[in-house]
Amino acid sequence: MFGAGGRAGRRAVAEAVTRGHRVTAVVRDPDRYRAAHGEPGAGVSLVAGDVTDAGSVAAVAAGHDVAVNAAARMDVPAREFFTAAARALLAGLERAGVPRLVMVGIGTTLETAPGVRVMDAPGFPEEARNFSEGHAAELAIFEAEGGGVDWVMMVPPPTLLDDEAPRTGRYRTGGDQVLPAAEDAGTLSYADLAVALIDEAENPKHHHRQIAVAP
Repeated sequence: MFGAGGRAGRRAVAEAVTRGHRVTAVVRDPDRYRAAHGEPGAGVSLVAGDVTDAGSVAAVAAGHDVAVNAAARMDVPAREFFTAAARALLAGLERAGVPRLVMVGIGTTLETAPGVRVMDAPGFPEEARNFSEGHAAELAIFEAEGGGVDWVMMVPPPTLLDDEAPRTGRYRTGGDQVLPAAEDAGTLSYADLAVALIDEAENPKHHHRQIAVAP
């Protein structure tokens, strides 16, 4: 699990462990992780790794059946980080012999109409554009160069996710477009995004594309 220290990553680790999987939680600084969150529980090995370095990816991924990536950095330009991570994951996982990669995307790369992304809308907030463009560049690399790894990008709605709501196990999936709101569905939680990620890791249903996820 790359990006195991973030909100999506921590919940994906917990979801996988609950299902009986052994998880390698990859973070940049294990000591910082322990200071913030304590020691990981049983079934979790906490290791240092760099998702933007193919050698590091290969080393921590060796011997695993599937990789999950929720890594992000706010102290590095988004396009630089996400494109480097895309190429390192593709090269490193192929080198390690890990066939499957499940990733977290961003809702602003989903379409509101064919060929029109959320981030293409007039008046799209400039402060969000850089991060969105980084994710879009990452997706473009996977679409163009990702044939050697069976990847999928699970994309939550273009809204803030609920960081407190408990796991319900319920979610919907679609395609490249924002899913219409379901009546009384509320906001997608990080806990249920984690369910979607681990479901897809266990039972691959989508391949070489981004998939909208919604409550």
